[in-house]
Amino acid sequence: MKNMMKRNMINIPKDAGWLMPGLEVKRWFALIFFGSVLTTLGILILSTPRAIYNFLINIKSYASADVIALGVILVGTILFFKGWQKTNLSILDLRNGKEKETMLEALYRRKKLNKGPKIVAIGGGTGLSMLLKGIKSITNNITAVVTVGDDGGSSGRLREELGVLPPGDIRNCIAALADDEDLVTKLFQYRFKIGEGLKGHSFGNLFLTALCSITGDMVRAVKESSNVLSIRGRVLPSTLDNMKLAAEMEDGRIIHGESAIPEAGGKIKRLFTEPAECKALPEVIEAIKEADLIIMGPGSLYTSVIPNLLIKEIAQAVAQSKAKKIYVCNIMTQKGETDNYSVASHVNALINHAGSSNILDAVLVNNSLPTELSPTYAKYGSYPVVLDMENMTPTGVKVVTGNLLEEEESKNGLIRHSYHRVARAIYYWYRRQLKDKKRNK
Repeated sequence: MKNMMKRNMINIPKDAGWLMPGLEVKRWFALIFFGSVLTTLGILILSTPRAIYNFLINIKSYASADVIALGVILVGTILFFKGWQKTNLSILDLRNGKEKETMLEALYRRKKLNKGPKIVAIGGGTGLSMLLKGIKSITNNITAVVTVGDDGGSSGRLREELGVLPPGDIRNCIAALADDEDLVTKLFQYRFKIGEGLKGHSFGNLFLTALCSITGDMVRAVKESSNVLSIRGRVLPSTLDNMKLAAEMEDGRIIHGESAIPEAGGKIKRLFTEPAECKALPEVIEAIKEADLIIMGPGSLYTSVIPNLLIKEIAQAVAQSKAKKIYVCNIMTQKGETDNYSVASHVNALINHAGSSNILDAVLVNNSLPTELSPTYAKYGSYPVVLDMENMTPTGVKVVTGNLLEEEESKNGLIRHSYHRVARAIYYWYRRQLKDKKRNK
Protein backbone atom coordinates (compact mmCIF):
# COMPACT_ATOMS: atom_id res chain seq x y z
CA MET A 1 0.00 0.00 0.00
CA LYS A 2 2.80 2.42 0.95
CA ASN A 3 4.55 1.79 -2.36
CA MET A 4 1.35 2.52 -4.28
CA MET A 5 0.90 5.77 -2.42
CA LYS A 6 4.45 6.80 -3.19
CA ARG A 7 3.96 6.06 -6.90
CA ASN A 8 0.81 8.14 -6.98
CA MET A 9 2.29 11.10 -5.13
CA ILE A 10 3.32 14.13 -7.19
CA ASN A 11 6.58 15.78 -6.19
CA ILE A 12 6.16 19.50 -6.70
CA PRO A 13 9.31 21.64 -6.80
CA LYS A 14 9.38 24.33 -4.14
CA ASP A 15 9.25 27.27 -6.56
CA ALA A 16 6.58 25.61 -8.66
CA GLY A 17 4.27 25.52 -5.68
CA TRP A 18 3.00 28.95 -6.74
CA LEU A 19 1.47 27.25 -9.81
CA MET A 20 -0.82 25.00 -7.78
CA PRO A 21 -4.55 25.60 -8.42
CA GLY A 22 -6.67 27.56 -5.99
CA LEU A 23 -4.08 30.04 -4.72
CA GLU A 24 -5.56 32.98 -6.70
CA VAL A 25 -2.08 34.18 -7.58
CA LYS A 26 -1.33 32.78 -11.06
CA ARG A 27 -3.91 35.03 -12.78
CA TRP A 28 -2.22 38.11 -11.35
CA PHE A 29 1.24 36.82 -12.34
CA ALA A 30 -0.15 36.47 -15.86
CA LEU A 31 -1.53 40.01 -15.73
CA ILE A 32 1.87 41.35 -14.67
CA PHE A 33 3.52 39.46 -17.52
CA PHE A 34 1.03 40.66 -20.13
CA GLY A 35 1.30 44.24 -18.87
CA SER A 36 5.10 44.09 -19.01
CA VAL A 37 5.00 42.76 -22.60
CA LEU A 38 2.65 45.53 -23.76
CA THR A 39 4.69 48.23 -22.04
CA THR A 40 7.92 46.95 -23.56
CA LEU A 41 6.33 46.72 -27.00
CA GLY A 42 5.09 50.28 -26.81
CA ILE A 43 8.50 51.58 -25.74
CA LEU A 44 10.15 49.75 -28.63
CA ILE A 45 7.72 51.36 -31.11
CA LEU A 46 8.54 54.80 -29.74
CA SER A 47 12.27 54.16 -29.40
CA THR A 48 13.24 55.59 -32.81
CA PRO A 49 14.37 59.25 -32.84
CA ARG A 50 12.06 59.96 -35.77
CA ALA A 51 8.95 59.00 -33.80
CA ILE A 52 9.91 61.12 -30.81
CA TYR A 53 10.85 64.08 -33.05
CA ASN A 54 7.56 63.96 -34.94
CA PHE A 55 5.61 63.75 -31.71
CA LEU A 56 7.29 66.82 -30.21
CA ILE A 57 7.41 69.00 -33.34
CA ASN A 58 4.09 68.37 -35.01
CA ILE A 59 1.42 66.73 -32.85
CA LYS A 60 -1.20 67.28 -35.55
CA SER A 61 0.69 65.22 -38.08
CA TYR A 62 1.71 62.58 -35.49
CA ALA A 63 1.59 59.11 -37.00
CA SER A 64 -1.21 56.84 -35.85
CA ALA A 65 1.34 54.12 -35.05
CA ASP A 66 2.90 56.35 -32.42
CA VAL A 67 -0.47 57.09 -30.89
CA ILE A 68 -1.10 53.36 -30.74
CA ALA A 69 2.29 52.92 -29.11
CA LEU A 70 1.43 55.39 -26.37
CA GLY A 71 -1.88 53.66 -25.82
CA VAL A 72 -0.16 50.30 -25.57
CA ILE A 73 2.27 51.68 -22.99
CA LEU A 74 -0.59 53.16 -20.96
CA VAL A 75 -2.63 49.94 -21.01
CA GLY A 76 0.42 47.84 -20.26
CA THR A 77 1.42 50.01 -17.32
CA ILE A 78 -2.09 49.90 -15.87
CA LEU A 79 -2.25 46.11 -16.23
CA PHE A 80 1.20 45.71 -14.68
CA PHE A 81 0.41 47.72 -11.55
CA LYS A 82 -3.04 46.17 -11.22
CA GLY A 83 -1.51 42.69 -11.38
CA TRP A 84 1.18 43.69 -8.89
CA GLN A 85 -1.43 45.01 -6.45
CA LYS A 86 -3.64 41.93 -6.74
CA THR A 87 -0.66 39.59 -6.32
CA ASN A 88 0.36 41.27 -3.10
CA LEU A 89 -3.19 41.23 -1.76
CA SER A 90 -3.49 37.52 -2.51
CA ILE A 91 -0.19 36.71 -0.84
CA LEU A 92 -1.05 38.79 2.20
CA ASP A 93 -4.40 37.10 2.42
CA LEU A 94 -2.77 33.66 2.29
CA ARG A 95 -0.15 34.58 4.87
CA ASN A 96 -2.41 36.22 7.39
CA GLY A 97 -5.59 34.21 7.04
CA LYS A 98 -7.57 37.27 8.11
CA GLU A 99 -9.89 39.81 6.61
CA LYS A 100 -8.38 41.46 3.59
CA GLU A 101 -6.79 44.83 4.00
CA THR A 102 -5.41 47.09 1.36
CA MET A 103 -1.79 46.63 0.37
CA LEU A 104 -0.99 50.09 1.69
CA GLU A 105 -2.60 49.33 5.05
CA ALA A 106 -0.84 45.99 5.34
CA LEU A 107 2.55 47.41 4.45
CA TYR A 108 2.11 50.37 6.79
CA ARG A 109 1.09 48.13 9.67
CA ARG A 110 3.95 45.73 9.12
CA LYS A 111 6.63 48.41 8.65
CA LYS A 112 5.39 50.47 11.59
CA LEU A 113 5.25 47.55 14.01
CA ASN A 114 8.59 46.13 12.87
CA LYS A 115 10.21 49.47 13.70
CA GLY A 116 8.56 49.62 17.13
CA PRO A 117 10.55 49.51 20.38
CA LYS A 118 12.02 46.27 21.69
CA ILE A 119 9.79 45.39 24.64
CA VAL A 120 10.34 42.71 27.26
CA ALA A 121 7.23 41.89 29.31
CA ILE A 122 7.85 39.93 32.52
CA GLY A 123 5.14 38.15 34.48
CA GLY A 124 2.65 35.35 34.21
CA GLY A 125 -1.01 34.44 34.57
CA THR A 126 -3.83 36.41 33.02
CA GLY A 127 -2.13 39.72 33.80
CA LEU A 128 0.71 39.16 31.35
CA SER A 129 -1.55 37.89 28.58
CA MET A 130 -3.76 40.96 29.03
CA LEU A 131 -0.73 43.22 28.68
CA LEU A 132 0.45 41.46 25.54
CA LYS A 133 -2.89 42.03 23.82
CA GLY A 134 -2.28 45.75 24.16
CA ILE A 135 1.41 46.11 23.37
CA LYS A 136 1.20 44.03 20.19
CA SER A 137 -0.52 47.09 18.68
CA ILE A 138 2.66 49.08 19.42
CA THR A 139 5.39 46.78 18.18
CA ASN A 140 6.21 43.37 16.77
CA ASN A 141 9.44 43.29 18.77
CA ILE A 142 7.97 41.65 21.87
CA THR A 143 9.56 39.11 24.20
CA ALA A 144 7.25 37.73 26.87
CA VAL A 145 9.17 36.20 29.80
CA VAL A 146 6.87 33.77 31.59
CA THR A 147 7.18 32.24 35.05
CA VAL A 148 7.20 28.44 35.25
CA GLY A 149 6.33 27.92 38.90
CA ASP A 150 2.69 26.90 38.31
CA ASP A 151 1.77 23.61 39.98
CA GLY A 152 -2.03 23.73 39.99
CA GLY A 153 -4.84 22.69 37.64
CA SER A 154 -4.10 21.21 34.24
CA SER A 155 -0.53 22.58 34.20
CA GLY A 156 0.21 20.98 37.56
CA ARG A 157 -1.11 17.60 36.44
CA LEU A 158 0.97 17.62 33.25
CA ARG A 159 4.01 18.76 35.19
CA GLU A 160 3.61 15.98 37.74
CA GLU A 161 2.71 13.18 35.32
CA LEU A 162 4.93 13.99 32.33
CA GLY A 163 7.72 16.09 33.81
CA VAL A 164 7.19 19.05 31.46
CA LEU A 165 7.33 22.73 32.32
CA PRO A 166 3.84 24.00 33.21
CA PRO A 167 2.37 25.18 29.89
CA GLY A 168 -0.62 27.19 31.19
CA ASP A 169 0.85 30.71 31.34
CA ILE A 170 2.85 30.13 28.16
CA ARG A 171 -0.35 29.04 26.41
CA ASN A 172 -2.14 32.23 27.48
CA CYS A 173 0.67 34.42 26.11
CA ILE A 174 0.80 32.63 22.76
CA ALA A 175 -2.94 33.07 22.36
CA ALA A 176 -2.69 36.77 23.26
CA LEU A 177 0.01 37.43 20.66
CA ALA A 178 -1.69 35.52 17.84
CA ASP A 179 -3.02 37.50 14.86
CA ASP A 180 -6.36 35.72 14.96
CA GLU A 181 -6.57 36.25 18.69
CA ASP A 182 -10.24 35.39 19.30
CA LEU A 183 -10.19 32.07 17.44
CA VAL A 184 -6.84 30.96 18.85
CA THR A 185 -7.88 31.90 22.36
CA LYS A 186 -11.08 29.88 22.08
CA LEU A 187 -9.14 26.90 20.77
CA PHE A 188 -6.25 27.10 23.21
CA GLN A 189 -8.48 27.82 26.21
CA TYR A 190 -10.96 25.08 25.44
CA ARG A 191 -11.21 22.69 28.39
CA PHE A 192 -12.38 19.15 28.04
CA LYS A 193 -15.42 18.61 30.26
CA ILE A 194 -15.58 14.85 29.92
CA GLY A 195 -13.24 11.98 29.22
CA GLU A 196 -11.10 9.96 31.54
CA GLY A 197 -7.70 11.62 31.74
CA LEU A 198 -8.84 14.53 29.55
CA LYS A 199 -11.34 16.22 31.85
CA GLY A 200 -9.99 19.53 33.15
CA HIS A 201 -7.18 19.79 30.62
CA SER A 202 -7.10 22.64 28.12
CA PHE A 203 -6.38 21.95 24.46
CA GLY A 204 -3.51 24.46 24.49
CA ASN A 205 -1.78 22.69 27.38
CA LEU A 206 -2.01 19.33 25.60
CA PHE A 207 -0.87 20.89 22.33
CA LEU A 208 2.28 22.38 23.90
CA THR A 209 2.99 19.23 25.87
CA ALA A 210 2.79 17.12 22.71
CA LEU A 211 5.08 19.53 20.85
CA CYS A 212 7.50 19.46 23.77
CA SER A 213 7.69 15.68 23.46
CA ILE A 214 8.22 15.90 19.69
CA THR A 215 10.81 18.70 19.68
CA GLY A 216 12.66 17.77 22.86
CA ASP A 217 12.13 20.85 25.04
CA MET A 218 9.59 23.55 25.81
CA VAL A 219 11.53 26.37 24.13
CA ARG A 220 11.47 24.62 20.76
CA ALA A 221 7.84 23.61 21.32
CA VAL A 222 6.86 27.23 21.96
CA LYS A 223 8.83 28.39 18.91
CA GLU A 224 7.17 25.87 16.61
CA SER A 225 3.68 26.60 17.93
CA SER A 226 4.36 30.32 17.55
CA ASN A 227 5.26 29.78 13.90
CA VAL A 228 2.10 27.76 13.30
CA LEU A 229 -0.09 30.43 14.90
CA SER A 230 1.79 33.43 13.38
CA ILE A 231 2.21 35.24 16.67
CA ARG A 232 3.76 38.67 16.95
CA GLY A 233 6.92 38.53 19.00
CA ARG A 234 8.01 35.50 21.00
CA VAL A 235 7.28 33.76 24.29
CA LEU A 236 10.07 32.41 26.51
CA PRO A 237 10.00 30.54 29.81
CA SER A 238 12.17 32.26 32.41
CA THR A 239 14.07 29.00 33.04
CA LEU A 240 14.11 25.39 31.90
CA ASP A 241 14.85 24.18 35.43
CA ASN A 242 12.14 22.38 37.39
CA MET A 243 11.50 25.47 39.50
CA LYS A 244 9.04 25.28 42.38
CA LEU A 245 7.96 28.15 44.59
CA ALA A 246 8.03 28.30 48.35
CA ALA A 247 7.16 31.07 50.79
CA GLU A 248 8.28 31.87 54.31
CA MET A 249 5.41 33.39 56.26
CA GLU A 250 5.85 35.96 58.99
CA ASP A 251 4.77 33.39 61.59
CA GLY A 252 7.66 31.15 60.55
CA ARG A 253 5.76 28.63 58.43
CA ILE A 254 7.22 27.43 55.13
CA ILE A 255 4.64 26.89 52.39
CA HIS A 256 5.60 24.78 49.40
CA GLY A 257 3.99 25.12 45.98
CA GLU A 258 2.56 28.07 44.08
CA SER A 259 -1.05 26.96 44.42
CA ALA A 260 -0.69 26.49 48.21
CA ILE A 261 0.76 29.96 48.91
CA PRO A 262 -2.44 32.05 48.47
CA GLU A 263 -4.37 29.48 50.52
CA ALA A 264 -1.97 29.44 53.46
CA GLY A 265 -3.32 32.51 55.24
CA GLY A 266 -1.09 35.06 56.93
CA LYS A 267 1.48 37.50 55.55
CA ILE A 268 4.28 36.49 53.21
CA LYS A 269 7.73 37.40 54.51
CA ARG A 270 9.73 36.23 51.54
CA LEU A 271 9.45 34.08 48.45
CA PHE A 272 12.13 31.65 47.28
CA THR A 273 12.63 28.86 44.77
CA GLU A 274 13.38 25.19 45.08
CA PRO A 275 16.10 24.60 44.01
CA ALA A 276 17.57 27.87 45.25
CA GLU A 277 19.70 28.51 42.17
CA CYS A 278 17.77 28.34 38.91
CA LYS A 279 19.52 29.15 35.66
CA ALA A 280 17.94 31.72 33.36
CA LEU A 281 17.28 30.91 29.74
CA PRO A 282 20.10 32.61 27.74
CA GLU A 283 17.61 34.04 25.22
CA VAL A 284 15.85 35.83 28.09
CA ILE A 285 19.05 37.53 29.25
CA GLU A 286 19.87 38.55 25.68
CA ALA A 287 16.38 40.01 25.19
CA ILE A 288 16.68 42.05 28.40
CA LYS A 289 20.08 43.41 27.33
CA GLU A 290 18.69 44.52 23.96
CA ALA A 291 15.39 45.89 25.31
CA ASP A 292 14.27 49.49 24.95
CA LEU A 293 11.43 49.01 27.43
CA ILE A 294 10.89 46.47 30.23
CA ILE A 295 7.41 46.00 31.68
CA MET A 296 6.53 44.00 34.80
CA GLY A 297 3.03 43.05 35.83
CA PRO A 298 0.17 43.27 36.26
CA GLY A 299 -0.82 39.99 37.86
CA SER A 300 -0.40 38.06 41.10
CA LEU A 301 2.56 39.75 42.79
CA TYR A 302 4.07 36.71 44.53
CA THR A 303 3.05 33.91 42.18
CA SER A 304 3.32 35.57 38.74
CA VAL A 305 5.67 38.58 38.77
CA ILE A 306 8.24 38.10 41.54
CA PRO A 307 9.09 34.44 40.64
CA ASN A 308 10.90 35.69 37.53
CA LEU A 309 13.05 38.03 39.64
CA LEU A 310 14.04 35.18 41.96
CA ILE A 311 16.27 33.96 39.13
CA LYS A 312 19.38 36.00 39.94
CA GLU A 313 20.56 36.33 36.34
CA ILE A 314 17.23 37.88 35.33
CA ALA A 315 17.13 40.28 38.30
CA GLN A 316 20.71 41.39 37.61
CA ALA A 317 20.09 41.81 33.89
CA VAL A 318 17.02 43.98 34.55
CA ALA A 319 18.91 46.09 37.12
CA GLN A 320 21.82 46.63 34.72
CA SER A 321 19.66 47.27 31.67
CA LYS A 322 19.59 50.78 30.21
CA ALA A 323 15.99 50.23 29.09
CA LYS A 324 13.09 52.16 30.56
CA LYS A 325 11.44 50.03 33.25
CA ILE A 326 7.87 50.23 34.48
CA TYR A 327 5.65 48.13 36.72
CA VAL A 328 1.89 47.94 36.15
CA CYS A 329 0.41 47.83 39.64
CA ASN A 330 -2.69 45.76 40.36
CA ILE A 331 -5.95 47.64 40.83
CA MET A 332 -7.23 45.41 43.62
CA THR A 333 -5.48 43.50 46.39
CA GLN A 334 -5.37 39.71 46.22
CA LYS A 335 -6.39 37.70 49.24
CA GLY A 336 -3.60 35.50 50.51
CA GLU A 337 -0.90 37.43 48.66
CA THR A 338 -1.30 41.18 48.98
CA ASP A 339 -3.78 41.75 51.82
CA ASN A 340 -3.73 45.45 52.85
CA TYR A 341 -1.00 46.20 50.30
CA SER A 342 -0.59 49.74 48.99
CA VAL A 343 1.20 50.76 45.78
CA ALA A 344 4.42 51.25 47.77
CA SER A 345 4.02 47.78 49.29
CA HIS A 346 3.91 46.24 45.81
CA VAL A 347 6.96 48.23 44.66
CA ASN A 348 9.00 47.45 47.78
CA ALA A 349 8.22 43.72 47.46
CA LEU A 350 9.61 43.76 43.91
CA ILE A 351 12.73 45.71 44.91
CA ASN A 352 13.45 43.57 47.97
CA HIS A 353 13.17 40.27 46.12
CA ALA A 354 15.22 41.52 43.16
CA GLY A 355 17.84 42.94 45.51
CA SER A 356 18.10 46.26 43.68
CA SER A 357 16.11 49.47 43.35
CA ASN A 358 17.38 49.81 39.76
CA ILE A 359 14.80 47.35 38.47
CA LEU A 360 12.15 50.10 38.23
CA ASP A 361 11.92 53.65 36.92
CA ALA A 362 8.18 54.06 37.31
CA VAL A 363 4.96 52.41 38.44
CA LEU A 364 1.68 52.72 36.52
CA VAL A 365 -1.32 53.18 38.83
CA ASN A 366 -5.03 53.29 38.11
CA ASN A 367 -6.68 56.50 39.35
CA SER A 368 -10.34 55.81 38.68
CA LEU A 369 -12.81 53.38 40.24
CA PRO A 370 -16.59 52.97 40.00
CA THR A 371 -18.52 54.77 42.73
CA GLU A 372 -19.79 51.43 43.98
CA LEU A 373 -17.70 48.30 43.97
CA SER A 374 -19.29 44.88 43.79
CA PRO A 375 -19.76 43.46 47.30
CA THR A 376 -18.21 40.27 45.93
CA TYR A 377 -14.76 41.82 46.21
CA ALA A 378 -15.13 42.61 49.90
CA LYS A 379 -16.62 39.17 50.44
CA TYR A 380 -13.42 37.61 49.11
CA GLY A 381 -11.13 40.05 50.89
CA SER A 382 -10.16 42.12 47.84
CA TYR A 383 -9.95 45.92 48.12
CA PRO A 384 -8.61 48.80 45.98
CA VAL A 385 -4.84 49.27 46.07
CA VAL A 386 -4.21 52.67 47.68
CA LEU A 387 -1.64 55.09 46.27
CA ASP A 388 0.50 56.21 49.25
CA MET A 389 2.78 58.89 47.86
CA GLU A 390 4.49 59.47 51.22
CA ASN A 391 5.82 55.91 51.11
CA MET A 392 6.61 56.01 47.41
CA THR A 393 9.06 58.93 47.66
CA PRO A 394 11.83 56.95 49.45
CA THR A 395 11.76 54.27 46.74
CA GLY A 396 12.83 56.72 44.02
CA VAL A 397 10.26 55.21 41.68
CA LYS A 398 8.14 57.69 39.74
CA VAL A 399 4.35 57.36 39.79
CA VAL A 400 2.38 57.44 36.55
CA THR A 401 -1.40 57.56 36.90
CA GLY A 402 -4.31 57.15 34.51
CA ASN A 403 -7.73 55.65 33.98
CA LEU A 404 -6.81 52.04 33.24
CA LEU A 405 -10.22 50.42 33.75
CA GLU A 406 -12.07 48.31 31.25
CA GLU A 407 -15.30 50.30 31.20
CA GLU A 408 -17.62 47.57 29.92
CA GLU A 409 -16.58 45.15 32.64
CA SER A 410 -16.72 47.79 35.38
CA LYS A 411 -20.39 48.38 34.48
CA ASN A 412 -20.98 44.75 35.43
CA GLY A 413 -19.19 45.18 38.73
CA LEU A 414 -15.90 43.67 37.54
CA ILE A 415 -12.59 45.48 37.99
CA ARG A 416 -10.20 44.70 35.14
CA HIS A 417 -7.39 46.47 33.36
CA SER A 418 -8.15 47.67 29.84
CA TYR A 419 -5.31 46.37 27.71
CA HIS A 420 -5.77 49.24 25.24
CA ARG A 421 -5.52 51.88 27.98
CA VAL A 422 -2.60 50.20 29.73
CA ALA A 423 -0.63 49.87 26.49
CA ARG A 424 -1.38 53.48 25.50
CA ALA A 425 -0.37 54.82 28.94
CA ILE A 426 2.91 52.87 28.90
CA TYR A 427 3.74 53.97 25.36
CA TYR A 428 3.04 57.63 26.09
CA TRP A 429 5.22 57.45 29.20
CA TYR A 430 7.99 55.77 27.23
CA ARG A 431 7.87 58.43 24.49
CA ARG A 432 8.03 61.20 27.09
CA GLN A 433 11.12 59.59 28.60
CA LEU A 434 12.82 59.56 25.21
CA LYS A 435 11.92 63.21 24.58
CA ASP A 436 13.19 64.25 28.02
CA LYS A 437 16.43 62.36 27.39
CA LYS A 438 16.99 64.16 24.07
CA ARG A 439 16.13 67.52 25.66
CA ASN A 440 18.66 67.02 28.46
CA LYS A 441 21.54 66.13 26.13
